[in-house]
Amino acid sequence: QLQLVESGGGLVQPGGSLRLSCAASGFTLGYYAIGWFRQAPGKEREGVSCISRSGGSTNYADSVKGRFTISRDNAKNTVYLQMNSLKPEDTAIYYCAAGSIYGLGSQYDYWGQGTQVTVSS
Repeated sequence: QLQLVESGGGLVQPGGSLRLSCAASGFTLGYYAIGWFRQAPGKEREGVSCISRSGGSTNYADSVKGRFTISRDNAKNTVYLQMNSLKPEDTAIYYCAAGSIYGLGSQYDYWGQGTQVTVSS
């Protein structure tokens, strides 16, 4: 069974950091580009960051550039999203997704169940 599982979310104060993980089971994550997306209450889902199969290319939404870093460890079948200098507007459910084509606007085929990130004092 193909599955993506996110972890690492939680409650953090503004200015704090979190590292999200996206672990794959049932398939080899290294064959896919990976994207991180988020959806806040009452808002549409937005692309946050993506990484190519090899990890050689990455892209970020303007709202997170300079604060978030995406990386992958294909040997561990896991992709990470390091989030620093968190702001209240980063509060959302974060999802990872796997797809054949790299890009924030690409179609992704497999999705995780999401992990909640709440930034609040």
